[in-house]
Parts: sequence; C-alpha cells; structure tokens
Amino acid sequence: MTEHATGTREEWLAARLELLAAEKEHTLRSDELAQQRRALPWVRLDKDYRFETHEGGASLADLFRGRSQLLVYHFMFGPDYDAGCLACSSIADGLNGIAVHLANHDVMLWAVSLAPIGKLQRYKKRMGWSFPWASSFGSDFNYDFDVSVSDEQERAGTSQYNFRESPAWSPPEGIRAPFDAWAATTGTDWATYARERPGMSAFALDDGVVYHTYSGYSRALDGLWGMYQWLDRTPRGRNEERGEGDPLNFFRRHDEYATATTVEE
Repeated sequence: MTEHATGTREEWLAARLELLAAEKEHTLRSDELAQQRRALPWVRLDKDYRFETHEGGASLADLFRGRSQLLVYHFMFGPDYDAGCLACSSIADGLNGIAVHLANHDVMLWAVSLAPIGKLQRYKKRMGWSFPWASSFGSDFNYDFDVSVSDEQERAGTSQYNFRESPAWSPPEGIRAPFDAWAATTGTDWATYARERPGMSAFALDDGVVYHTYSGYSRALDGLWGMYQWLDRTPRGRNEERGEGDPLNFFRRHDEYATATTVEE
C-alpha cells in the first residue's frame, strides 16, 4: 500500500485549486522576472573573440548568422575532456528541437565549449545533434564569462562564478567517490572536470555592435533543462536520490542507457 497521502476526488480537486492559485502567482512572477531580464542595461563588447566552427573561423558577430539576437549555452567540454559533461549533454538533447523555432524568431542558438573543434564535432556526431557548436579554444571568451577556470585562478584557489567569488572545492575523502565517478564520465579527474562550469549568455547585435545582455548560471539553468521540467510534474519529482553514491543511477547520456529502458516503438 502506498505511503503517500490518498483522498477522494473532491479532496484532490480542492487541493489542486489551491495549487493552481500558487501556480498562477508563480507564472505572473516569472513574467515579471522575464521583463527584468529584458530591462537589464546592455554592455558593449569591444574584444575580438574568435571561435572555430564547422565552417572555419568566426567572430562573435558572425555567430548571429543574420539574426539580431544570440543565445549561447556554455557547454562543459574542456580541452582535456574525452566526452561532454553528462548534465550538459542532457540539456543539449533539447536544443535540437528548439533551435529552428528560435531561428525563426530572430534568435540564433549556439553551444560554445573550450575544447578544440575536432573533439566537439566527434561528440556531436556521436550524440546525433544538429545545433551549431563552436570552440572558443585559444580565446578569452570562456574565462571572461566565468565558465572556465584559468591557470592563474586555479593557483589562487578562487574564481568568479554566478556573480560571486567561488573558492576552489574538492570533495572530502569520505564522500569523493560519487564526484570522481561523475568526472570519470568525461575521461577526467575531479580537479580537471571542475575547471569548466555551466551557464548561458544572451547577446544583441545592433548597428554592427555586439552587446552582452544577460547571463545565468547554476540553478538559473533549471528552466532550460527539459527533463527537469517534466520530472517536476511527476508523482516522485526529480528522484535525485537515485544518484546518491552512484550518479549514473540518476541519468546518463542518451546512448548509454540499457536497451531495456528505451521508449522507441
């Protein structure tokens, strides 16, 4: 017998209507936050950031591809990684479907990573993705947008992340096994893995000038993670406790699940 609270249809409806009021309040607050994001002052970017793409070298302005708006997902894939971050890979699974819709709303969507373009292209082919992916290897882009830790920051033991000082952190010996296991999925150790951080940034192109308009990190990415949005509406939620002790019990890359769990007909 279930340990969860049960009740009549009438009791469920009363509770659901109470939740509906809270959901509407949350939606209105979310609309206000979106307006606050759009109202942020734009910051002109004069640095000549260079990228490598499947078509060759490109500037930040080139990534707009004729649109006036650009969204960048800062995908954790460092130069020493053999594969992309598990969590970033899960988020990226949702980029294919929305990229074409964004492009038709004057928005270009790119993933950008510090790894060389050859590594990104091989992993992209493995994953079956079609969204554009650029390498910022050799550029200051990742460091300026606080998604990669520089050698100098590593030596200092602190860096900027999510708009605050972020001290270097290593899991204590007693609990490090899950973190080592997570890092190992990218072919690295924890220290190497943790030099990359996830995030997203937005840019505008106006009269030939590129402006930085918004960036979000850490939990700000939850709303972009399609899997989480669906799990949040299930009876058991995100079920993250499955990953305690073994993160691969929680989720994997889409081509690493056992065949018995596939949903294809």
